[in-house]
Amino acid sequence: MCRSIHTLRPPYTEDVTEEEVRAAALQYVRKVSGFRRPAAHNAEAFDRAVDAVAAATDELLASLVVRGA
Repeated sequence: MCRSIHTLRPPYTEDVTEEEVRAAALQYVRKVSGFRRPAAHNAEAFDRAVDAVAAATDELLASLVVRGA
């Protein structure tokens, strides 16, 4: 779906930064919404969505168990 979103789990990436998680969330929200930059009246909803996706990504990565690691 979003070719510019990189895999953020080990062994592909060992130390995931907050910036990487936020960038992936931003790309996802851009793809789903169809907006690269939302209009001013949609900016708050867009930013909340990025925050929610980033939080869900953090939770997912913290919960994954990678075999052989």
